[in-house]
Amino acid sequence: MSAEHHRSRKRGRSQLTASGQALAGQLPWKQPRNRFPPVNVLSEAQLVRIHDASMDILEQVGLEILNDEARRIMLKAGAEVIPANQRLRFDRALIMECLRTVPESFILHARNPARNLVIGQDYTSFGSVASAPNASSLDGGRRTGRQSDYRDFLRLVQSFNSIHFMGGYPVEPVDLHPSIRHLDCLADCVTLTDKVFHAYSLGRQRNLDALEITRIGRGISAQQLEQEPSLFTIINSNSPLKLDEPMLQGIIEMSARNQVICLTPFTLAGAMAPVTLAGALAQQNAEALCGIAFSQMVRPGAPAIYGGFTSNVDMKSGAPAFGTPEYMLAAHASGQLARHYRIPFRSSNVSASNTVDAQSAYESTLALWGAIGGGCHLLMHGAGWMEGGLCASFEKFIIDTDLLQMLSVYLEGMVVDDDTLALDAVRDVGPGGHYFGTAHTMARYRNAFYAPLVSDWRNFESWTEAGRPDTFQRANRLYQQILQEYQPPALDQGIRDELADFVVRRKAEGGVATDY
Repeated sequence: MSAEHHRSRKRGRSQLTASGQALAGQLPWKQPRNRFPPVNVLSEAQLVRIHDASMDILEQVGLEILNDEARRIMLKAGAEVIPANQRLRFDRALIMECLRTVPESFILHARNPARNLVIGQDYTSFGSVASAPNASSLDGGRRTGRQSDYRDFLRLVQSFNSIHFMGGYPVEPVDLHPSIRHLDCLADCVTLTDKVFHAYSLGRQRNLDALEITRIGRGISAQQLEQEPSLFTIINSNSPLKLDEPMLQGIIEMSARNQVICLTPFTLAGAMAPVTLAGALAQQNAEALCGIAFSQMVRPGAPAIYGGFTSNVDMKSGAPAFGTPEYMLAAHASGQLARHYRIPFRSSNVSASNTVDAQSAYESTLALWGAIGGGCHLLMHGAGWMEGGLCASFEKFIIDTDLLQMLSVYLEGMVVDDDTLALDAVRDVGPGGHYFGTAHTMARYRNAFYAPLVSDWRNFESWTEAGRPDTFQRANRLYQQILQEYQPPALDQGIRDELADFVVRRKAEGGVATDY
């Protein structure tokens, strides 16, 4: 670890970014590793009680399964139907037997092999904001999501080495008809980025189109795609205690082809889950384990991720709250549960703030510590999330990427050896001196410390003379400069042509059926 850390710091700033001077200060592309012990907020006895409560929910209450094919698969595997409704109950032995085949870690393959991600072990990875219906910027205001904003977010994702994957559409481009939206959006993921991306499970044909776009983008056969997980989808249970048609279909289509599902209940304590954290976690655990077990009924060994998204609501208004002490505790406990079952863990960077302010910063910081302390392997909504997920902010994206870089440096730890202990420099300076001009300092000062992308360290007088720019304004200028300098990643012309042909053909076929 020490030698690797020393070499990475000696390499200095990145040469891999698609942007130029605007991001000259970012660190090289590297998937972070969290070598620190995770935070265990539950005692062993408490962990067992939550597990047992989850098993009681699955055995005694069950889940509504709103897809006939999924019900047949589950019943064949040993689930028990509750007469006169669509609810199934699951014996704990059946659930635990299915969980044994979930891989503890796997590689998620990107179009650019240098961007492949290890999901599991001590690796972590950071994704973009996803699924916001609105976008915002200091100069453009808050507006309904559109394709131009969507593409600009992808350009930022590609430009930042601290963002490792697209967690979904950073903002929903509602100016594209929903019947063909996924075709344009996923094709843009291939052409504007070379990183891992996500597909929404909103019907079988969307899944199949996403798999084909992924295959074309990587320039591989369907057989190789099935051997190499290259696409992931978030499966949200419909809390409390339901798995609905599109989510179940998504598990079937993705798991059958050895692609990645991340089962994430949206359990807000006091609303869709019990008001107590222990009760909310027991329900989250039951829903997550049921969906993950189903993925193994479809195909034993298919990659899956345990998603934790338990938070609380404001009991005065019913609005979701994020970045709270309860959210941190739930993230730590969710990671502990995932480790108990030896399944990779997903968490999120979240905030309920309506603007880029102190609240947005401290809620995100607390959420990030919850994720990292929980041993998170896949961090969703890592950069840009605002308003509890209703808005993707360009300036918040920039600030969050700086936070993620700081976390990456922290996770590298420190080197303790003869060189870093600097005893010769201490002898040379002696009492009452300073280290500014020592040979030891002069040889290291350029890369000795992390230099933030957004922070302003000028003194008050210099800052005042510059017009007193705040963090919001600095982030606005930086994101616009990055977009001006953006260059798309290389893509073989044959792949580009095949992708374009596929999108044109599927649009001519009508895309997918919608309600309007």
